[in-house]
Amino acid sequence: MKQSAPWLLLLCCSIANLTTTFAGDADWPQWRGPNRDGHSPAKQLLKSWPEGGPELRWTYVDAGMGYSTVAIADDCLYTLGSNEDHCFAICLSMKDGSLKWKTEFARAGNSKDYNVDWGGGPRSTPTVNGNQVFVLSDIGVLASLEKETGKIQWKTGLVQDHGGKIPNWGYSESPLVDGNRVVVTPGEEKFLLAVDRSIGKEVWSSQGFTAGAQYVSIMKGRVANTDFYISACKRGLVAFDTQSGATLFDNTSSGNPVAVIPTPILFQNQIYHTSAYGAGSTLLCLTGEGQGSVRADTTYHLTRKTMENHHGGVIMVDKTIFGFSKTNGGVWMAQDVETGETLWEEKIRPNKSGSICYAENRLYCYNDKDGTVFLVEPSRSGWQQKGMLKLPRQTEITRGKGAIWAHPIVAEQTLIIRDQDLIYAFNIAE
Repeated sequence: MKQSAPWLLLLCCSIANLTTTFAGDADWPQWRGPNRDGHSPAKQLLKSWPEGGPELRWTYVDAGMGYSTVAIADDCLYTLGSNEDHCFAICLSMKDGSLKWKTEFARAGNSKDYNVDWGGGPRSTPTVNGNQVFVLSDIGVLASLEKETGKIQWKTGLVQDHGGKIPNWGYSESPLVDGNRVVVTPGEEKFLLAVDRSIGKEVWSSQGFTAGAQYVSIMKGRVANTDFYISACKRGLVAFDTQSGATLFDNTSSGNPVAVIPTPILFQNQIYHTSAYGAGSTLLCLTGEGQGSVRADTTYHLTRKTMENHHGGVIMVDKTIFGFSKTNGGVWMAQDVETGETLWEEKIRPNKSGSICYAENRLYCYNDKDGTVFLVEPSRSGWQQKGMLKLPRQTEITRGKGAIWAHPIVAEQTLIIRDQDLIYAFNIAE
């Protein structure tokens, strides 16, 4: 464990999350919601559920293979799937789950492309911004689709056109829209890359940093007067100047040699990150040292019996981190973000992982094995369960060693749960 002096906290300047979306108040237009932090703006939701869970509003049964989570904007749901031949995007009506359009935009990935022993298909969540939907396939085809019709506006290959390399379990990040840019991670010499959202032409790339792509979705932040994009590779967190592409800082605390997946949490002057395979959790404090210069100091790095999130993500509520940790065989956990102290653990067998989102003072905890979702009041004193539902049925699509890995989302007073080809919409209006 590494612990820095308390005075480091006093030196830091502010970080602002600058991710831009054009979304309604109740929408979930991209990966982890409007601000990429897992928080939903939805209001007037049930604070507890009846026995058996909330009412099932509709079911869609042809979403295809894959682990993509959904995005929701303007009464429409967007997600990705694949069949034997193609990777496709679909748009459903939020009112009744009816199909509005379906667009094939890449070939389907296979075992010659990456390791599909844990299941194949796309892993990325669409990003809905303005009149465009940006999608990324498991083999790295990035495309812009017309929001209303699904018509392909342009597409480009992260491998063929930009020198990237498919990671061991397929491209999994979700595109970041930053003004006129769409920012993604090809990996290799152009570790991060931005294309013009109108035509798909390269307009920016990171400089002087070479590493293989992992599974982390990019965040944008600011310290002092310097804007940066932050992601991670096996070596740990790394941030780049949004103008020059220069490396601003890197930190090895949350890196691991197998797979780095969770999205960093940016707040105030700090960055929290966690990953599995022994990496644990870390808190960094940033200091601006002039234009285009940022210093990152480690406040703590914990590696034993701490938050060690594999891929279900974590949520911060009132300076408390909630999520599923691989510690002690797999537990839901609460952690104090400022000190790293573990506050409580809750085992729910047979589950060994889980994904999470937050809305109106409730956590939605989706377990990867038995298909249960728990409604939990966030608390620093223990697991406060307020309801439970179970998927009406799980997919029949073979997922090999994989499990239920699409994340839950809350939008338009609806809880959306996906398991491969099956999408369920539950009415959680108060």
